[in-house]
Amino acid sequence: MSQDRHKAREVRSARIRYRIRQVADKRMRLSVFRSAKHIYAQIIDDVQGRTVVSASTMEKEVREQLKSGGNKEAAAEVGKILAAKAKTANVGKVVFDRSGYLYHGRVKTLADAAREGGLEF
Repeated sequence: MSQDRHKAREVRSARIRYRIRQVADKRMRLSVFRSAKHIYAQIIDDVQGRTVVSASTMEKEVREQLKSGGNKEAAAEVGKILAAKAKTANVGKVVFDRSGYLYHGRVKTLADAAREGGLEF
């Protein structure tokens, strides 16, 4: 069962990434990955094939502030940190890649916090 869910998420992720490539208009991609204990986000330049900015609950300054890395508060903190790092890297507009996850819960909270921090998508 677990492998079936994982495979289904990968299929959804590929479908989403295909649509993003069609409408991205050379924007960078904000990709999200969540596990049970942590959440990770990165801004990727698909033209050059490199990660420009990343943030996660694994970073030392984030771990010290939070009780758990797998909740909405942690996702909001990662979104704020990512937006701040994106500003310093002169990234303003991105395309949101939810990686096959529902736009709900931690994924939505991270996206909202990144928007509040100044990212446009």
